Amino acid sequence: MRTSEDETTSDTSSPRTPRAASRAVGMGFGSSLAHHGEILQGMFEHEGRLVRGLVTMPCDLYRSYVVFEPSPAPVLTVSPPDRTKAFRAAAEALAALGRSYTGGHLYLQSDVPLARGFGSSTSDVIASVLAVHDACGRRPDSAVTARLAVRAELASDSLMFGDRAVLFAQREGVLVEEFTGPLPPLSVLGFGTSRDGAGISTLDMRPAAYGPGEVAEFADLRAGLREAVVEQDPAGVGAVAWASSRINQRHLPVPGFADLEALVRRCGAVGIQVAHSGDIAGLLFDGRDPDIDDARDRAERMLGDLGVEDTWRFSAHVRK
Repeated sequence: MRTSEDETTSDTSSPRTPRAASRAVGMGFGSSLAHHGEILQGMFEHEGRLVRGLVTMPCDLYRSYVVFEPSPAPVLTVSPPDRTKAFRAAAEALAALGRSYTGGHLYLQSDVPLARGFGSSTSDVIASVLAVHDACGRRPDSAVTARLAVRAELASDSLMFGDRAVLFAQREGVLVEEFTGPLPPLSVLGFGTSRDGAGISTLDMRPAAYGPGEVAEFADLRAGLREAVVEQDPAGVGAVAWASSRINQRHLPVPGFADLEALVRRCGAVGIQVAHSGDIAGLLFDGRDPDIDDARDRAERMLGDLGVEDTWRFSAHVRK
């Protein structure tokens, strides 16, 4: 093993594998967009037991890019050196490909804000898995990427499923349910909910302890979201996200949430969603509304009256 001040390293050699076989195909590339917290998150029935699950809100404002340069030397490095989850993802991917003896360097560039709920670590991890596979002349399917992502970061959002609307068990890396289509057209006015904009340390958070009544609520919301996706109904999705946000208030309270709820009704939004492990939230609008720009401008002014000055806009769709 070798180390340096500006790289995270690991010796990936195996005594059972000849080093001559360690060359990968070539330079590999991978990227992943960010997300904007969740539409729904809670406990759900899956194969006769309860699992933690979520439905991710994709966000194309930010993205992680990764280049993996293979090396015949069995040493894996990454820069920046603090991206340890991306490092673990690359090591897991190499092992899954039967190339644990292959080394190389992982170059990561990302503009995803940290500790806010934009999924910076998941974006890094997915991009790293894709880059390693690309270097080896392979492309993993979503299920493989999901398993590797959870191994690398313990809990992952479902960005690897692209534009497919899914309920995903974030700590097990498996699909709980795939809905019959993508999310309907949603336009989002995002904003921060913390006073200092410093975000939240998700590593310090304990998973929410949901009670039986909340589990029953989640079952109803799951059914409601299923119907909203089938009908491509933005208002139905907004109602589910709003209800999930209310449940979240019992576990990770959003400051001034009652004022935000009142604003939803006044500005013409179809709902509100929050990052269940972050400090960002979004007002949801029907993306097909011809007056959507006026509605978002009005909502932005109302948020300003509440002291919220930093806002951003995006459409909740996946752009390849």
